Amino acid sequence: MNELKKKLSSRKLWTAVCGIVVGLAAAFGLDENEWAQIAGIVTSAVSVIAYIFGESSIDKANKKPEEKTNGTVTEEPQE
Repeated sequence: MNELKKKLSSRKLWTAVCGIVVGLAAAFGLDENEWAQIAGIVTSAVSVIAYIFGESSIDKANKKPEEKTNGTVTEEPQE
């Protein structure tokens, strides 16, 4: 899962995706209104995805050590 998050947060990936979308839109000859609709949809989708990943990382950081290990706390052997 961490690998997927890492890849999805890559600016290079999103630049490539935008390049592909722009290329396809130009190939199909979209007009200004259609460009505006696509930009709105993409902006909304990216905002929701960023919010979800942001909240999940905050939740993960706020977990107590017991929750991270499923309730099993290991103690150091005493000498």
